Amino acid sequence: MINIKEEIQILLLKNGLSMRKLIQKMEEAGYNICSVGGFSKMLKTRSIKFDKVQEILDFLGYKISITKK
Repeated sequence: MINIKEEIQILLLKNGLSMRKLIQKMEEAGYNICSVGGFSKMLKTRSIKFDKVQEILDFLGYKISITKK
């Protein structure tokens, strides 16, 4: 099973961003994202919604691809 927290952290590292910088840049671009603390909590508790993950990936220039095993 994919650990979304680790996947997002890897993408942030690849893009040279911290969670705080990601939230700030997304807010500047007009995305409705939560606070850094709220975002961190969602990742930690694995309660982040699919649409939020899609928004983050879209902002970073990635997409979700579902393939059969």
